[in-house]
Amino acid sequence: MDIYQHDQLLRKEGFKIIAGLDEAGRGPLAGPVVAAAVILPEYIRIDGLRDSKKVSEKQRSVLFWDILSVATDIGVGSADHEEIDRLNILQSTKLAMKRALSDLLRRPDLLIIDAVTLPSVPVRQLAFYKAESLSASVAAASIVAKFVRDATMLKYHAIYPEYGFNRHKGYGTKEHLAKLSACGPSPIHRKTFNKVRCMSLPFSTTE
Repeated sequence: MDIYQHDQLLRKEGFKIIAGLDEAGRGPLAGPVVAAAVILPEYIRIDGLRDSKKVSEKQRSVLFWDILSVATDIGVGSADHEEIDRLNILQSTKLAMKRALSDLLRRPDLLIIDAVTLPSVPVRQLAFYKAESLSASVAAASIVAKFVRDATMLKYHAIYPEYGFNRHKGYGTKEHLAKLSACGPSPIHRKTFNKVRCMSLPFSTTE
């Protein structure tokens, strides 16, 4: 079954407004977690649409604009590094998802979510592992969330260029860990994450 057939079968069960919901940025050591909710038209197919982790940055950019041009509705929400430190990453992810849903203009009658549930949201939900590989709506949401988060990290790179956020986007790569060790945490690092918490050097804007 391809990712479009999955959503189509759900429409045949009576769910007419299906929103895919996914996030980007649970794992990084810095920056926000970003969620997107996407409602796709019933008979539209986007060439090459799949999980954001399975496409290149260039392909993701093309898919983002393709999704933007055809989607019935798109909502985006985020939780910043301070909220992540205060609430923990799981609760911050759920907060970002709720904000993405609030950003929609239409109320969905079904949410398809990757791996988590939102008990306080009064909408029917289907949550399962790797939903972005099974549902076109969730795949589209994964592309939008990843594109928006990467763009946010590029803006942070302009403010804190010494960390190389334009390359690793805040993930714990060898380069990032070396920069973190040399410079100490920046204001946008997640201070409660173990690999950040163990760095004792204060942030400095000087070399």
